[in-house]
Amino acid sequence: QVQLVESGGGLVQPGGSLRLSCAASRSIFSIYNMAWYRQAPGKQRELVAVISSGGRINYADSVKGRFTISRDNANNTAYMQKNSMKPEDTAVYYCNAVRGVLNIWGQGTRVTVST
Repeated sequence: QVQLVESGGGLVQPGGSLRLSCAASRSIFSIYNMAWYRQAPGKQRELVAVISSGGRINYADSVKGRFTISRDNANNTAYMQKNSMKPEDTAVYYCNAVRGVLNIWGQGTRVTVST
């Protein structure tokens, strides 16, 4: 089974940028649909962006034009580039891999947008 490890979180000022990475443990990464979710304090986990195994992409309205999801199947890694960040982007970000009944989560990486 694929295991996921996120990295790249941290503290960033409003208007700044971060890139999150999600490294998968197995080379069958390419057949999974990959997504990023986030959970802000006191709120439910929400979908931020998804990229299918075929490369089709969708974003939450709140991040369209600011965030970019991508994947590198050769290196078993998914990414999310986050630009023009806002305080409301503060959350724990989780990587998710789905294929059929398999639904795998990473441990999360914390992102704080603040002065």
